[in-house]
Amino acid sequence: MKSTSLSLIAGTVALAAVTGFAALTAPGDGDTAPAKTAARLPVERSSLLCPAPGLSDLAETTYTSFSPAGGSGGEAGTAELLMSTATTSDGGKKDEKKDKKDKKDKKKADPGKSVVALKEPGKPATAEASGADAPALVGTATGRLASGWTAQQTTTVEAGGGRGLLGVSCTGPDTDFWFSAASTAKSREDYVHLTNPDDTAAVADIELYGPDGSLKSDVGEGITVPARSSVPVLISTLTSEVAEDVTVHVTTRTGRVGAVVRTADEETGSDWLAASTGPTGTLVLPGIPADATSVRLVAFATGDDDADLTVKLIGKTGAISPVGNESLHVKSRMTAGVDLKDITKGEAGSLLLTPAQGKKNTPVVAALRVVRGTGDKQEVGYIPATGPVGARATVADNRDKGSVLSLTAPGATATVKVTASAGSEGGEQTVKKYTVKGGTTLAVTPPVPSGLKGGYALTVETESGGPVHAARTLTLTQNGIQMFTVQTLPDDRGTVEVPTAEQDLSVLDD
Repeated sequence: MKSTSLSLIAGTVALAAVTGFAALTAPGDGDTAPAKTAARLPVERSSLLCPAPGLSDLAETTYTSFSPAGGSGGEAGTAELLMSTATTSDGGKKDEKKDKKDKKDKKKADPGKSVVALKEPGKPATAEASGADAPALVGTATGRLASGWTAQQTTTVEAGGGRGLLGVSCTGPDTDFWFSAASTAKSREDYVHLTNPDDTAAVADIELYGPDGSLKSDVGEGITVPARSSVPVLISTLTSEVAEDVTVHVTTRTGRVGAVVRTADEETGSDWLAASTGPTGTLVLPGIPADATSVRLVAFATGDDDADLTVKLIGKTGAISPVGNESLHVKSRMTAGVDLKDITKGEAGSLLLTPAQGKKNTPVVAALRVVRGTGDKQEVGYIPATGPVGARATVADNRDKGSVLSLTAPGATATVKVTASAGSEGGEQTVKKYTVKGGTTLAVTPPVPSGLKGGYALTVETESGGPVHAARTLTLTQNGIQMFTVQTLPDDRGTVEVPTAEQDLSVLDD
């Protein structure tokens, strides 16, 4: 038998093993069975990466890991977040002093040690870390814990330059990330955290774009991220140009990484800035708090054409155009920023960006920089543009008080089911349904599990109607400051289309 035939047989067997749907007999002559629709099955493996939270010795971090109940009935599987190797800040470039520090940090980090292990779906698992030495985490979930697996990292820093409540949903590895609302201003200290989940090194490039286009940089290319390690890169060291609004584009030449930006401001504190949804012509930025005192929109046109956008605030009763900022012109490959001030006027809302009438559907990315409070009581949070909830989305680390869930239906009216999971230390899940009228934002205090002890997760599922975009705001009051963080809820992609297949031995004929 020819080697080509052997390869085809091996490929057929592998396909049968992967899908579990291949027929074991060849079709008879003249068979004209209709094509079968691809099945949607729960994913059986997923990965998450959490950046190193260390900001100061005052940092207190909570990790929450969760998989929704009612998913796959397959093998039990595992879901663990493990310590990465030492976090390095030199982009893979070594020096003797730094090498000694890295070796010291590796001892503290204990690479490969399990930080939080999830035992069962429907009930969160949590862990705590203190101080500035906590490493980045690398995680994998398998079996019935993989579908919809999510993890939240929440850090509280009560004082100092990194003050704030910093929350981030741990990210899946990828090769392309866009971040709007970063900065190289003198008052800011923004880092891009790159985490490599794999056993071989990844090489990443970081491009920066300001209001006049690309910011010159000789050191943003070819950044090595060692295997199962994390590298934080201070954005202001990549360029000598100072810009209030900067768009960051992270790509990889080899391998894949998780990427997220940590921002810090002298006046407004710190938070994580997650990546915007991929470039598209229409964007939704959900969950602007009702008491926001300042909202700044930052957008970037990724293609060769300028973007002309209509700006609308979707509130409780409908959409309005902010006076003086009804539209936004974004030049090709340039960053545009506009101060929307206290746009919400005491009513929670979401921002909708659409192509201006008669204009091209030009792809853009965007994010909001949101400030609550005034004077020395200010606190900052970020809201990136996000995709719809879709079939299901989850956010972990909710407390008995302090959570607000924002649900926005930019088009048709929709109904969603919200499940508050069992508590990490006790309590029974609670389910509640909400109807979101088309063109409005519904901000609610989400349901709390009965008998709650510990933290819990919120899972949102679209049951009918148009697309819904969602975000959760978590607020903790410290020293009179309403510290807060906002996490968006895009579709968890917990299922995947698996095509039906049947064996066709006729391909082996010479």
